Amino acid sequence: MAKRPTRVLVLAALFLALGILLPFLTGQLKEVGDSLLPMHLPVLLCGIVCGSGFGFGVGLILPLLRAVTVGMPPLYPNAVWMAAELATYGLVIGLLYHARARKTRGHLFFSLIVAMLAGRIVWGGVKALLLGVAGKGFTVQAFIAGGFIDALPGIILQLILIPLIVEVLRHTAWRDQA
Repeated sequence: MAKRPTRVLVLAALFLALGILLPFLTGQLKEVGDSLLPMHLPVLLCGIVCGSGFGFGVGLILPLLRAVTVGMPPLYPNAVWMAAELATYGLVIGLLYHARARKTRGHLFFSLIVAMLAGRIVWGGVKALLLGVAGKGFTVQAFIAGGFIDALPGIILQLILIPLIVEVLRHTAWRDQA
């Protein structure tokens, strides 16, 4: 009985570590990171593998921890709105994915897309709050550009990689949970 919570905790820590390391593949370049969204992958996977609570926690902690340890993203305001966004991803995908006993590929895509939309909406709301909608020019056009158009390569990457990784996990030791 004690093996399961320990296993999930270790996996959540692994996803947190991956979230810290993956952005180094983008060379710490903000523009590349904004397009490929390297921190999103481990958070989404954490919500699927470990559940909504751990997905929420890893999503909340990851950008803040990265900001204070490696300086990217900048702590305020970027890491703050990213923490809200990623926590939403982890929470929503964990809740939706585990709401059904039969986890089909279609259900995974549905959970992934809804989580991605919810996270982007939270990101836009928190960013507008922190920047002040009128004061810094965060408009609906800026929301669509930053949340969807600029992020399109990362969104496509998530829609390809997450299902592939989940499929591999289903055929390995994670079989009993997927």
